[in-house]
Amino acid sequence: MIVDEASLMRNPDTDHAKAISKLRATSRIALTGTPIENGVRDLWSIFRFIQPGWLGGREDFKERYEQGLQDGESPGAVIERLRLKISPFLLRRTKEQVAPELPSKLFIDEFCDLSADQQAVYKELLVEGRKRVDAIADSGNQGAARMQMLTALLRLRQTCCDLALLGNERFNQLLVAKRSAKLQRLLELIEEAISGNHRMLIFSQFQTQLREIEKCISERGWQSLRLDGQTRNRQQLVDQFQEADGPPVFLISLKAGGYGLNLTAADTVVHFDPWWNPAAEAQATDRAHRIGQTRPVTVYRLLTRGTVEEKVVRLQAKKREMASAIDENGIGDAAGWSIDELESMLE
Repeated sequence: MIVDEASLMRNPDTDHAKAISKLRATSRIALTGTPIENGVRDLWSIFRFIQPGWLGGREDFKERYEQGLQDGESPGAVIERLRLKISPFLLRRTKEQVAPELPSKLFIDEFCDLSADQQAVYKELLVEGRKRVDAIADSGNQGAARMQMLTALLRLRQTCCDLALLGNERFNQLLVAKRSAKLQRLLELIEEAISGNHRMLIFSQFQTQLREIEKCISERGWQSLRLDGQTRNRQQLVDQFQEADGPPVFLISLKAGGYGLNLTAADTVVHFDPWWNPAAEAQATDRAHRIGQTRPVTVYRLLTRGTVEEKVVRLQAKKREMASAIDENGIGDAAGWSIDELESMLE
């Protein structure tokens, strides 16, 4: 039995993972480009399928590896012990090894300054969020404090993207340049791409953001497609984009379209907002950079200076470095980040 996109079973509590683990077969193979996404615990779920019991029970794995990484033991020693344990069952092939003919990828971090309106809202939300977190933390309820941190961080990240995401009608009436520095820059990139006969994929985790971008594109007379979690005709949209005369822009929800799509008609990728998990961003980028692509691919990551977005990117880099001993795609989902790491973003 061969299971593709095996990282989708990384949460052992989902019906998807439970159903797959119950399937019977004399041999099992799991295929994935991102065996580690949320943390080393992802490996336990995959190994439960391919070699049940090899990494022990969930609690044993947590005590032996996860807590070892968090409680002061040398991370390098823990990772090396885990690497040696899984190495007999791990065969890794990089894209450079199996498809050396692929063109290059150029990564560009495009920094924007928040508009004056965004700065005012950001500072207000930061102070308010910090006060709420401190009030809950004083009660000793770590679970509630963590949820409050995530809520505060969500609002800050939405502010970095577009004030229209905050659900305040007053912000919706603002000009694009006042409510979203990143959207203003994105429209410039789209115009440059269209004038240069390039095709572009734009990823965002916020469906509302995709709709706002789509509206701005339509107002300028440009053509685009949009795919999100509500899309029924996914393959029809993919086929339409892949046509030689297809629309120049494809707007895609990161979670709905980051896997399994072949979009080699695009040679430009834009990540409008950074996601906690760099592996998910890498998977999305590779919708364009894959076998069949004949042109170099330019990948833009839009970031706002001096905000939580910069902190997310820095912590991603630290976690990716720690995980590189096992897999180069990194570790980085909000669910797997410590309270200290989340709290540092509200400072």
